[in-house]
Amino acid sequence: MMLASGSLGVGVMIRGRGESRRLLGSDVRALHEALSLATLVAIAIHGVALLGDAYLHPSPLNIAVPFTGGYRPLWTGLGIVGGWGLAALGLSYYARGRIGAARWRYLHRFIPIFWALGIVHTLGAGTDAEQPWMLIALGLPAAPALFLLLGRLFGSPEAEPLRQQRAPEPQLSGRRG
Repeated sequence: MMLASGSLGVGVMIRGRGESRRLLGSDVRALHEALSLATLVAIAIHGVALLGDAYLHPSPLNIAVPFTGGYRPLWTGLGIVGGWGLAALGLSYYARGRIGAARWRYLHRFIPIFWALGIVHTLGAGTDAEQPWMLIALGLPAAPALFLLLGRLFGSPEAEPLRQQRAPEPQLSGRRG
């Protein structure tokens, strides 16, 4: 979750302007890409490592298909949905030439939903989720990413590019057909 939160925070700042963008420097896209790919690798390692778990005994199906496992199926399933969503939308970067940049940007905006599913998964399925150290380890990287995301969505100067990209409201003409 640390890598995913870092990637989300940097990604929000990429489309921003002003001070947060200047703080990141010129290699911001490379940093975002590296964090995103590292997140996907960490998710894959997490899933594969569970195959050897002597307590859970999950099958590959339980790890790949949401809501099929026996251990906290709702929370585990939400994590699997989140992982697949992050993988699909994150890797869509490499297909943006085929799907179109505008469509890719539109789809990319759903990444925070899958990030949030990862947090919910951690809190609901994690065996140490109630431990203070775990809450701190989850909250420290997630809080800045959430702060930046909320600022982007609800009117900070960082939100201006997002508001400008929204499709204009359809104009109703006085003509009747």
